[in-house]
Amino acid sequence: MESFPSVDIIIPHFKRRDMLERCLDSLEKTSYPSVGIIVIDNGGTEAGLIFLVKRYRNARLLRIPENRGYAGGCNEGLKNSTADYVVFMNDDTEHDPLWLEQLVCAALEDDRIAALQPKILSLKPYHRGKKLFDYAGAAGGMIDPLGYPWCLGRTFSACETDRGQYDNPQDIFWASGVAMFAKRSVVEQLGGFDDDFFMQMEEIDLSWRMKLAGYRVRSVPSAIVLHEGGASLAVGSVDKIYYNHRNNITMLLKNRSMAALLWLMPLRLLLEVTAALFYLTQNPDGLKKSAAVFRALGHNLRWFRYTMKKRRNAAASR
Repeated sequence: MESFPSVDIIIPHFKRRDMLERCLDSLEKTSYPSVGIIVIDNGGTEAGLIFLVKRYRNARLLRIPENRGYAGGCNEGLKNSTADYVVFMNDDTEHDPLWLEQLVCAALEDDRIAALQPKILSLKPYHRGKKLFDYAGAAGGMIDPLGYPWCLGRTFSACETDRGQYDNPQDIFWASGVAMFAKRSVVEQLGGFDDDFFMQMEEIDLSWRMKLAGYRVRSVPSAIVLHEGGASLAVGSVDKIYYNHRNNITMLLKNRSMAALLWLMPLRLLLEVTAALFYLTQNPDGLKKSAAVFRALGHNLRWFRYTMKKRRNAAASR
């Protein structure tokens, strides 16, 4: 085992013990030998959780007093890891036995690789015999010139069937937080996830900072992870709309070049207002969804100077 690079799998958890148990059952079948599991109890009060985690080899539970979201939970796990690599993972996942071995082998090919993403398939269709890409990451994360994230194998709302069309490993823009494999030293060097994101797009922000610092982010299609999706926030929920719109603008302010921001931000402001008007046509909760967009814009306006300070800090690692 000493000849294998060590890996810690960091799993932020908030309620849904049944889901966590299914995830840990699946990880027990992972063939890679030098692996540990750190479960972060994000301010939960579930009885018997420590006894559940103790049932699994090399697994331990860390409790934090409040729910710090995906970003804060992952950062807490990072502080308690000394492994060569870490995997930031959702607890609504299942895994091919060889998934981690494939990721480690790919990471060792190039010292400039900071993060890797496995192929992420939708869990429920997979168990019905259909290989459908999952919305949250699919075959690898990308971003368009306006700053909107998208994925190989996924359009706006529809996901492709996996027919091997993305089975060649390639550079991508971001690795999904469903199962983000990363070099621990690089993540620590860059300060980890931005706690203020709480959830949604924190992995895109981190991947972007990795690329600005000169590292690579790649896909590893031979590694397969299944994802249930929608366990933390339902698709189309008011909270999800708020975090997506808020964090997307924050991410652009932190990482996009100043020259690009001069033309991009006025256009994005117009598009944000257009999105808010579109949400008014939706039922139910159209008014609440529209208000969430304006609430997100208000947050970015109030926190603009603070965000620009983060931008200066991030620029130091370029």
